[in-house]
Amino acid sequence: MVKKAIMVAVAVLFGMQAGLAIAANSDNGPGCGLGKLAWNDYRNQKNIAPQVMMATTNGTFGSQTFGISSGTSGCTNDGKIMADSKTIMFAELNFENLSQEMARGQGEHLASLATLMGIPTDQHGAFFAMTQERYTSLVKAGEASPVAMVKAINEAIAGHPVLAKASSR
Repeated sequence: MVKKAIMVAVAVLFGMQAGLAIAANSDNGPGCGLGKLAWNDYRNQKNIAPQVMMATTNGTFGSQTFGISSGTSGCTNDGKIMADSKTIMFAELNFENLSQEMARGQGEHLASLATLMGIPTDQHGAFFAMTQERYTSLVKAGEASPVAMVKAINEAIAGHPVLAKASSR
């Protein structure tokens, strides 16, 4: 009976860890660690099964914690993943406002996004102009999602002659 209770407690502990890892990165599962590397080739990473396997593998071997602290196993210890998560969360919460302000090329939500993305205040004007100019490619009809939008904006910043140099990321 005691063995059964211990087994159930361990299963619940790993299940809770898997759930927290999935909630932390709803786009494609646990962000890094041995579990992410081992299950990276799974076709549909957004499905629950590979996400649970990633989180369970990370929990079993403690690889995500080690990876984050050492900067290995696909993890970074430079804060980039945390900054990206904050940016995506902000975009998810303010997606409609951001879409409207990007189309107009100005607005306080757009200014907040620029700050979260590491754009210095003196370059916000260039950021606003870039998002307005590339609005249709940044907020694709039919594929409109905060995650896709943030990814497209990051790519646009990286290719922009002024913003790529100005961004702190």
